[in-house]
Amino acid sequence: MIDLRSDTVTKPSRAMRQAMFDAEVGDDVYGEDPTVNHLEARAAEITGKEAALFVPSGTMGNTIGVKVLTEHGQEVIADSRAHLIDWELSMTPWFSGCQIRTIETTDGILTWDQVRGMIKPVTFNAAPTGAITLENTHNMGGGRFYPQSVIDEICDGAHEMGVPVHMDGARVFNAAAASGRSVREIAAKVDTLTFCLSKALGAPMGSMLVGSRALMNKARLLRKRLGGGMRQAGVLAAAGLIALEQGPDELPNDHANARFIASQIEKLPKVKVIPAVTNIVVFDISGTGLAPREISARLKERGVLMNGFNDRMMRALTHRDVTREQCATAMAEFAAVIQ
Repeated sequence: MIDLRSDTVTKPSRAMRQAMFDAEVGDDVYGEDPTVNHLEARAAEITGKEAALFVPSGTMGNTIGVKVLTEHGQEVIADSRAHLIDWELSMTPWFSGCQIRTIETTDGILTWDQVRGMIKPVTFNAAPTGAITLENTHNMGGGRFYPQSVIDEICDGAHEMGVPVHMDGARVFNAAAASGRSVREIAAKVDTLTFCLSKALGAPMGSMLVGSRALMNKARLLRKRLGGGMRQAGVLAAAGLIALEQGPDELPNDHANARFIASQIEKLPKVKVIPAVTNIVVFDISGTGLAPREISARLKERGVLMNGFNDRMMRALTHRDVTREQCATAMAEFAAVIQ
């Protein structure tokens, strides 16, 4: 089966499995798991932040990242198609007590001009702005990444107005690979950053939240409240370390495969594709007269897994467990299904 549903479907490599088997462990709730401590130290070093926290999922990372920056009764600014809104079970209002103020964009990339006009001060009538969130790369935007100048301008402007910035960097290493910049540079001015070990980097589970030491001390308490005290978590952190150290080197190949998929879809007259810039290919199949669910079912019968996310859009994600030859096979089957 050729699985293009997500980069979360990768299986742990042999090196990861061996590292998990050999992992030195302790009770992480007591701060005594040496492998978790090593992973957190490396994540902080690579991103240029003071401290890091290992969490089970990206949703938990974003939930805590927003919570440590905000107070109940505030607003959080986000793009209207942000993962924070569509795919995280309303955790921002549920846990942080903040409503989300959305901004419409064409490609998922906010600008300072858009954000500035939405920031609200403390008054007796409107909820003040507690934080701004940036999604980099942007999932529903077809894997687009933020230009560095835009990140810096938003952060500088927001900080001048006393508003912190959280980056949902689930695939920030893809942004780094595509832009030629380091994650440290990309995240230099954001207050908190979440990135996934379990997506493009290929670990079986886990995400990292990074920021100042004071914020991460608060975050550790919130992780416990959300049930994230994982005890002897070194067996998981060991795979995360392999992903963190080795995973980024494989991302350019994923991006090349995504561009190949997009080039094949462009040849199909009934489908419109968004140009692929990282490992996510998003395309409109409404011209085929078929529903995404129907196409997915037909592809599955032919040995290809690919999902839709509304009544007209589908996506394909490349990852280390899918070869160029398998991408070619998948596109041939897709072309046959929609004819």
